[in-house]
Amino acid sequence: MKVFDLRCAQGHGFEGWFGSEEDFQSQLARGLVSCPLCGHATIEKLPSAPRLNLGAGAPPEAPAKAEATPTPEQLWMRAVRHVLEHTEDVGERFAEEARRIHYGEVPSRGIRGQTTREDAQALREEGIEVLTLPLPAGLKGPVQ
Repeated sequence: MKVFDLRCAQGHGFEGWFGSEEDFQSQLARGLVSCPLCGHATIEKLPSAPRLNLGAGAPPEAPAKAEATPTPEQLWMRAVRHVLEHTEDVGERFAEEARRIHYGEVPSRGIRGQTTREDAQALREEGIEVLTLPLPAGLKGPVQ
């Protein structure tokens, strides 16, 4: 398994796991590699420094890693994952379900879904808190 450091044309860095260099090049040529944050398919492989084990002895101990400060993209992705893990997807019924919760017709719970700008504004005018959270294209499938 090969792990490559990749970057999209928008500057988002991420890792890609491939069976081989040829597998990566094949998937890239077929447009199957895209940024998990923005979905952009123009990807470049960044230089990396692989560890080579040339001796038969035990590998040297790696120095302790200092905690890196998360990038804004990493913080945003954590927030998106938290929302996805702790809310129910009600799809296009979002405005209707938000009103039912607000007016006590159903038990209170965290929900997410889609609605129009007009419906979102109407909910706000009724005193119902609504937060717009754009999701990255890479999260259309399962969250890992």
